[in-house]
Amino acid sequence: MKKYFRKGIFDRSDGWRLRKVPMVFSIMPVIMRTRLDSQNLYEDDISIEAVEAFIKEKREEIPGLSIMHVIVAATVRMFSQRPYLNRFVVYNKLYAHDNITVSMAIKKNLTDDGEETIIKPEFEPEDTLQDVVRKFNAAWEESNKEGKNNSTDKVGGLLAYCPTFLIRFIVWILRGLDNIGLMPKAIIKASPWHSSVFITNVGSIGIGPIYHHLTEFGTCGMFIAMGKKIRTKKYDMDGNETVEKTIGIKIVTDERICDGYYYALTMKMFKKYMQNPELLLNPPEKVVVDDGVGKKRIDI
Repeated sequence: MKKYFRKGIFDRSDGWRLRKVPMVFSIMPVIMRTRLDSQNLYEDDISIEAVEAFIKEKREEIPGLSIMHVIVAATVRMFSQRPYLNRFVVYNKLYAHDNITVSMAIKKNLTDDGEETIIKPEFEPEDTLQDVVRKFNAAWEESNKEGKNNSTDKVGGLLAYCPTFLIRFIVWILRGLDNIGLMPKAIIKASPWHSSVFITNVGSIGIGPIYHHLTEFGTCGMFIAMGKKIRTKKYDMDGNETVEKTIGIKIVTDERICDGYYYALTMKMFKKYMQNPELLLNPPEKVVVDDGVGKKRIDI
């Protein structure tokens, strides 16, 4: 992925230390020391009438296109235009991710004992919907190959063979290394909790969206859950009733990375892309870079 700043001595392998932020964002990570202290909950019903019509129209041009692809593409575009959402807090310090990674839990088959795995494709801020579909499907297909495990499965499998006391010790060591920015890159690559956002489609198992907690381990500061399709009554300002097909979205965020106004405008942008998915067919006119890094911008 294109890098916009050179790494310095206090930066991490997966992000830059933010030095030019308002005073409140320097203090908040010290007062609210964990993500569990800092969780904000947001929910909305998203009309999918336009999305489903768009998918039907583009079925031949973009084979396999689904609502999930559009949600991921809208999220990637959201990060490219609203970069504060791609921040994270570790050990009371605020950082900016140097890439866009989306963790997603998937079941290899929909049964009670069906094996579950996690994919974590990496995206560019300039990616279009077509790019997202290609990268998402490539990661999905790689994880569903018979007899093949991805890096997340391999690390988890190794830990599963260890006794509990040893797992606790290993995780304690990893937490300590992560706090000082020395987490091995191989662990960061395998860890689903070291990502820009975690997205889950619980609608695929026939239930509504859930508020999924954030975790203190890792760098993920946003969790998005989408539910099943439902029909929702809506009313205009004159009280006229219409019925739309919608999906529920519930989002849990870390309030230490940006303020409520920034979040609110971002959610409006997310809905705009969901209601106008054709905007995702072309790359953004420009990529907005986080101005809190406090370094001269370069392209490497």
